[in-house]
Formats: sequence, structure tokens, C-alpha cells
Amino acid sequence: MGSAKNSSSTSRKARIEEMRRAEQSRERRNRILTIAASVVVVAGLVVGGVVLVKSQSDKSDTASDSKAASGHFVTGADGVKTWKGTLARNHVTKTVTYPMEPPVGGDHNQVWMNCNGDVYTKAINNMNAVHSLEHGAVWVTYNSKASDADVKALAAKVKKTPYTLMSPVEDQKDPIMLSAWGKQRTVTAASDPNVDKFFAEFVQGKQTPEPGAACTNGLSQ
Repeated sequence: MGSAKNSSSTSRKARIEEMRRAEQSRERRNRILTIAASVVVVAGLVVGGVVLVKSQSDKSDTASDSKAASGHFVTGADGVKTWKGTLARNHVTKTVTYPMEPPVGGDHNQVWMNCNGDVYTKAINNMNAVHSLEHGAVWVTYNSKASDADVKALAAKVKKTPYTLMSPVEDQKDPIMLSAWGKQRTVTAASDPNVDKFFAEFVQGKQTPEPGAACTNGLSQ
């Protein structure tokens, strides 16, 4: 039994380290691409780009008028709630109102919140956080009813785990909640074993719409 647990722990650590190396490699590649993209652009392409961006923006605004999500949660035997219905994935500029708090999917801002073990001490924009979930992140949230000890312990765990982020959400129903794309659950404390189970299953889990997408070079407080 102990051997199996150790093997599982070793495998998880290796997986996290592999994701961290991939993220670092992606950052280096992005820096190179950014430098390459800094060359002078032909005036005609600039004009064309402006027209294209405006067109895409108009489409995004129209898309944001539709419902970001429709459906309801179904709670499994393990306590994890799964959203049954639709979760739109349009990039929009208008404010989206989600049917759940914290949201687990739907239309969202084109910029994601950095989620490479990022801990935010102030509330973040739901629309940016949902984009992080689309990239396979797990979002740890808490309100003022959560104990300081639990908040500190969860923050320490998040900081060590790529593809996670943490922030306060005062309006959520329970003191501590965990969210991924289309998934959500409440945990009783930082020591609740369901925290590790949720991370193991949903950090870059099968529910991820865009596995491997960046969790850095986005928005930060």
C-alpha cells in the first residue's frame, strides 16, 4: 500500500516537473517569437491588420450577447460537481454574467490570468480566470469564512503546482472551493484529501479544452 502511494506521489511530482519544463521552454520560444515579430511591418499590412482586428472585435461583441453557459450541475458520488449543458468558448470584450460562482466555463476574455502557481490576494476578473480554466488550470477560491491557516496552506500548495491559481471570491457559497473547466467541488479544509484528488485529476486533466496552452505571459495583478 505504502509502495503504491510512493509510486503515485513520484509519478505526480514527475508530471508537475515535466509541465514546468514545458512551460519554461514555451516562455523561451515566446520571447524569441516576440523579438522576431518586432521587425518593421509593411504599411499595407498594418492597415489590413487594423481592419481584421476591428472585424474580430465586432464578432466578439456580438458573441458576448449570447449566454455564456446553460445547464446545471450534477454532483457525483465523489462530491465533484460536473456541469451538464453548454459552456461557450468565445473570446468576448463585454462583461459576461455566469450562472455559477466561481464560474467553471463559458465565454471569456481573450487574455488569461497567469496560472503558473500564481496566488492573488485580491479578487480577479472571472472572465480572465475562465480563460485559465480553458488552458487546464485548477482555480482555488476562498471567502472570508475560510481560516487564515487554510488560506496559507492552500497558497503554499498552489505556488508549488503549475497550472493552478488562487484568489478570494467573497460571493461563493462555501469557504473553500476548487474549480476546473466544467468541474467544481467544495472542500472542508486545506488538509482535506479531496484537495489532492482534485488537483491530480483536473490539473491539465481530460476536461481541458486546450491542453498544454500557456499559463504565463497573461494577466497578473
